[in-house]
Amino acid sequence: MADTSQVNDGLDDEARMLRDSLRRFMDAEVTEDVIAKAEAAGTFPWDDLMPKLREFGYFGGLLPEDAGGFGLSYRTWAMLMEEAGYRWLSMRVLLNTVSIVSGLLHHLGDARQKEKWLEPLMRAELPVWVGITEPDHGSDVASVQTRADDKGDHWLINGGKLWTTNGVNGKIGVLVARTFSDTCDGGLSLFLIDPTETDYEASRVGTMFIKATATSQLSFQNARVPKENLLGPEGQGLKAILTGLNYGRLNVAAGAVGAAQSALDLAIEYVKTRKQFGKEIGRFQLVQKLIVDMTVRTEAARALTVRAAGALDQGLPGRRECSIAKLYASEAAHEVASMSLQAHGGLGYSTDYPVERIFRDTRGALIPEGTSEIQTLIIGREILGMSAFN
Repeated sequence: MADTSQVNDGLDDEARMLRDSLRRFMDAEVTEDVIAKAEAAGTFPWDDLMPKLREFGYFGGLLPEDAGGFGLSYRTWAMLMEEAGYRWLSMRVLLNTVSIVSGLLHHLGDARQKEKWLEPLMRAELPVWVGITEPDHGSDVASVQTRADDKGDHWLINGGKLWTTNGVNGKIGVLVARTFSDTCDGGLSLFLIDPTETDYEASRVGTMFIKATATSQLSFQNARVPKENLLGPEGQGLKAILTGLNYGRLNVAAGAVGAAQSALDLAIEYVKTRKQFGKEIGRFQLVQKLIVDMTVRTEAARALTVRAAGALDQGLPGRRECSIAKLYASEAAHEVASMSLQAHGGLGYSTDYPVERIFRDTRGALIPEGTSEIQTLIIGREILGMSAFN
């Protein structure tokens, strides 16, 4: 990654040392060869990489140390996500899912749930998924139709989820469902789904981006879930999942900054060595404009992401700041990737070169944790105090 140490990056000396150590690890362990093989196979080398990434704070990084976490600031956490996005957006996406599930288990789980699932998750032993989006319901989380009926000693789940990261590989998942019982008439609740306890169908869904994340479709047909696998209070799941998505927006923004920086670095390296008409193409005015535009967008996206992390570090809700960062950074990253591809010319289209993958993957960041359109409406509501959703 390009050296930006001459500017105030908001990190303390300990965080910078962590970043330097992480970059050395990424250079040695998350190579283009490793990435290319995983992308071609459509799988992620969880057992090889995740236990090692855990040591840098990716598992439970935001949780307090007395809960087995690392007690990191949001700014340091954003740095970790930027570094992951710089190297490989599929990795950043999977780490984001880990972060959401560990946070939900920490804040809502009882002692049994934490011992059974959170502790091994923090040891990087449990691939996870979060089931929110449905075939007919995406951005409108409150309209989820998957149904959970109280049957006395168990819950009976019926419904389906789509675009679920890692659904076919997960050893534990968090499912959002509408609950019906004597004490709840349709409120959204969260359920821990363990494939050793609950039968459900999971199948791969082909996508143009983040190919190593095992994007999945899940189907629940009279699926029995143990009564004790309700996560948190019955009917109170919407607030919890929306809070998780807010933090997820910071993760997406930071990862997008990393991807943008990666695309920029590749372009700078290329235009300084590629020659046409007897000189390096970096000497051409229009090519220099491409590089400048890419740099401005990348640095602006980083500044907005640092600002969002700072709001959360101050104990603020950060809804406006995280949505602004996610909206701008995700769109800027795809613009930068497109300009990088342009700078590379025909080479940019080659699947043997990373800019092609970055171009596809950054397009994917415009949708998860709320589309650009949804972010716009959230920001409008925060500015005006008037909701466009109702």
